[in-house]
Amino acid sequence: MFPVTSRRHFTSSSLYILRSSSPHNHLPSSSSFLPSFIYSSSTKKDTKQQSPPMAACIDTCRTGKPQISRESNRSHDDESGLRYSNYFRSSGYHHHHPQPISTNQTKTIHTSPLLEDLHPNAEVDDVWAKIRQEAKSDIEREPIVSGYYHASIVSQRSLEAALANTLSVKLSNLNLPSNTLFDLFSNVLEQNPEIVRSVKQDLLAVKERDPACISYVHCFLHFKGFLACQAHRIAHELWAQNRKVLALLIQNRVSEAFAVDFHPGAKIGTGILLDHATAIVIGETAVVGNNVSILHNVTLGGTGKQCGDRHPKIGDGVLIGAGTCILGNITIGEGAKIGAGSVVLKDVPPRTTAVGNPARLLGGKDNPKRHDKDPGLTMDQTSHISEWSDYVI
Repeated sequence: MFPVTSRRHFTSSSLYILRSSSPHNHLPSSSSFLPSFIYSSSTKKDTKQQSPPMAACIDTCRTGKPQISRESNRSHDDESGLRYSNYFRSSGYHHHHPQPISTNQTKTIHTSPLLEDLHPNAEVDDVWAKIRQEAKSDIEREPIVSGYYHASIVSQRSLEAALANTLSVKLSNLNLPSNTLFDLFSNVLEQNPEIVRSVKQDLLAVKERDPACISYVHCFLHFKGFLACQAHRIAHELWAQNRKVLALLIQNRVSEAFAVDFHPGAKIGTGILLDHATAIVIGETAVVGNNVSILHNVTLGGTGKQCGDRHPKIGDGVLIGAGTCILGNITIGEGAKIGAGSVVLKDVPPRTTAVGNPARLLGGKDNPKRHDKDPGLTMDQTSHISEWSDYVI
């Protein structure tokens, strides 16, 4: 058991900081994974009222200019907090200290990164370097995220380690330690480079198709659809290895943490966008192709209690609108578009549009209208409306 005073350090953000960037660098001391200077400082008695630790103490003077505190009479917790941050910055990456923010400086979130946006056909290996650069830029703009970004991105040795770290923290609970999940996720990612390639393709897809995504690092840390999809890729690999107990455990934690429910047996392609992602359900025998975009509250489900192959097969380049139910072992053809709120019970031909409940093909079953572009890439959800309905507001 830790001393009561040391429990103050176990905030949600501290979990990021306490883990080393390497999955094998576990600190051997029985007094846990705390660095020695933190443990020693936290056990000292202090007659002053202690304040929560911070990556850096920022004091605002009456002029309104924040500046890094350097007072010698600050509490032990403040001192350990600063050393806590310095400890984690010793990972070999150069740290740029954030500049003080003056009152006449306009702070903006970074809607345009330092480098030009990656071309859709750019090498996927450029993505990790891009994420790191964006993280450093965000740290300079918002020093308050310094500890979180350093622990999550800047200190990590690779995209695999950073992803394992982020997922393990978000999916852990009191009975499922983040260190255990980190080791599991790291091993799967390191042994399956094809999963890492899919992760990078998904990052490029989200940044390209979702106007709400302001940067790659924003997606990597905060987009639950992206994170849920990557957790599923790990669970699916465990399912394929017949480690079904672990695979189902990950499915359960993803469902609880992200409100996204993918059965680990489902097969998911690359370049996937789960926009908003809340309440997406994909069944065990479903197959989702490449470059597919799915909005929130979509179900790819069965029609009853039958076993075997019982879930939809989604072709490449398909767009599935919000609130759609696609039920049964049916095929949605390549490049098809499913309108929001539709209930699809029969096959949809390639490059056609199906809308309604029950869904009908735009143009009719015998001669459906077809489109040339992949809606999963263009995200065009409304071009068919004028041809399908005269409804106006």
